Amino acid sequence: MVAAAGLAAGCGSHARRSGVEAAIATRVRHCTTGARVPLGSPKLSFAAVVRRPTHAYRTPGRRPFAAFGLLNVNRVPTVFSVVGAVVTHTCEPRWYHVELPLKPNGITGWVRAADVRVVGVNTRIDIDLSSRRVTFFRRGRVVLRATAAIGAPATPTPTGRYYVNQRLIPTDPTGPFGPGAIGISAFSNVLTGWTQGGPIAIHGTNEPSSIGRNVSNGCIRISNATLKRMFDAVPAGTPVMIHM
Repeated sequence: MVAAAGLAAGCGSHARRSGVEAAIATRVRHCTTGARVPLGSPKLSFAAVVRRPTHAYRTPGRRPFAAFGLLNVNRVPTVFSVVGAVVTHTCEPRWYHVELPLKPNGITGWVRAADVRVVGVNTRIDIDLSSRRVTFFRRGRVVLRATAAIGAPATPTPTGRYYVNQRLIPTDPTGPFGPGAIGISAFSNVLTGWTQGGPIAIHGTNEPSSIGRNVSNGCIRISNATLKRMFDAVPAGTPVMIHM
């Protein structure tokens, strides 16, 4: 696989400091220094793009537990999904509470606001495993619905809240991943010997007859035509909810 050019297409406008503060203002009437404010809604969420090497902390300012560079292992810009912030009395974020592309699934941490560039994201993806259905939203409206193949009983697709963290183009577009893969921050809970820890993706397939069945190693397979429609429209940081 090779990384897709650029961070992602289809992003909302850059969330300048005033944009983040506007989102914070919808949550609290008056900011106080050190206050923790949740961020994100079904229509607008935020992604933090690493702009200099940074660390993740379990508590702001305490000992870090993970380090991140500008690029991830696939040479794609490192991105986190923002779920909250620590602010000053002027509503300026000092720390961001972010979802991390790490095992175990669902792990979060705090990164310094100065280490990241925050952009607005107006898309989200819902994956219903019980109906094997992928739904893509923009600004709260349904853009696309598609049937998918999901994890087999022995290698189930992990449920939880995740986010798009990379887009990859296979060297062979006729192979098992089809023309592309939308990588998300989830990992298989059962595959232990796979490269990079068994990352999960939404991707195309060279087995179209598998669509609608429980047959994958945990990834979500959609038709190649659907993958092509989504690939350029899903920006990094897009929230992904996987549920039964």
